[in-house]
Amino acid sequence: MQSEVPMASWRAQILDHRIVVSGKLSASDAGALWRELVRLARTSGDKLDVDVTDVSAVSPRPFVLIVEVWRMLVARGVSSKLVVPDALRELAAGFATSPVATVATPSTSVSSLARIGATFERVLQRMNGPLLFVGELVDGVLHVLRHPKRGNWRSLPVLIERAGADAIAIVLLLDFLIGFVIALQAMPQLEELGANPYVADLVGLAVTRELAPLMTAIIMSGRSGAAYAAELGTMHVSDEIDALETMGIWSIPHLVLPRIVALAVVAPVLVLLADAAAIAGGLAVAVFSMDLTVQGYFSELRTVVVASDIWTGQLKGVTFAIAIAVIGCHEGLAARGAAAGVGRRTTATVVVSLFAVVVLDCVLTILFRTVGV
Repeated sequence: MQSEVPMASWRAQILDHRIVVSGKLSASDAGALWRELVRLARTSGDKLDVDVTDVSAVSPRPFVLIVEVWRMLVARGVSSKLVVPDALRELAAGFATSPVATVATPSTSVSSLARIGATFERVLQRMNGPLLFVGELVDGVLHVLRHPKRGNWRSLPVLIERAGADAIAIVLLLDFLIGFVIALQAMPQLEELGANPYVADLVGLAVTRELAPLMTAIIMSGRSGAAYAAELGTMHVSDEIDALETMGIWSIPHLVLPRIVALAVVAPVLVLLADAAAIAGGLAVAVFSMDLTVQGYFSELRTVVVASDIWTGQLKGVTFAIAIAVIGCHEGLAARGAAAGVGRRTTATVVVSLFAVVVLDCVLTILFRTVGV
């Protein structure tokens, strides 16, 4: 038995005890769709499913009518189930709480190649937003270089204070403990070899080239990166950024660039303080537990730590800071919904920032080794 009515963008027909709806359904199609579905439902026997797996796009209003026709069939005692694709599963789930509702998704076998293609497509879709943001950021930088007064530079002192001055205490404490622990862990082996003075070499090189910028970046991720995402995310979901755009104020020069500049400015200072604190931590162990003098410790330190060790750590710190600020601002501007959306973006900022810092650290280390620094 087959009945079919072709429409401009959709089709409803009966095939093998199923009302099959296909095509694109907009809100304007609701009236015609309802009349056709009611007509087809009158021809039902003991079994008649409603199948919308071939619908490529549907507005809520037509979908509600489809579900209502299915419920009418069930109410008349007809054996019927609503078959929906994965894309409509959440929409149909709202009707599944009814005692007579049955929402089913057809099982389809997908080849391994198709799954790989779908995964690659999702990755490209996720990269689309960050790439667009980077392009807009570059455009904003060029715009500010041509028109320096367009940048919101009056907010820089406050941003530098939040990102730099407020973080000094935790940077000093954390890196002092890092240097202390490195020296304490190395002490048994160095004492066994009679190489106590080399604790200064170990702490100095490990801290200046690697640990100070890395630990500083971790602190910036948890403090500044998360703060940027939370601030901009809250502004976005409360329509403050849309209000700025309505007034002709571009969010990139006004909100994003000052935060990137502020974090890039404070990063070298924080890394230098981290170097000093970690070396002081190693000095404490060397003097009180390894029978070294302060003069001997620093004499050995000067023979190993050179200027290139310090400026490579500085370069890493600035690179990490820029990456963290860009990620935090992007996640904040991409926030949707209410508090839950802002929370998810803030969490994502910390996770993505830490991943980016480790990757950048690996790349920069290889680059420095390649050029012989």
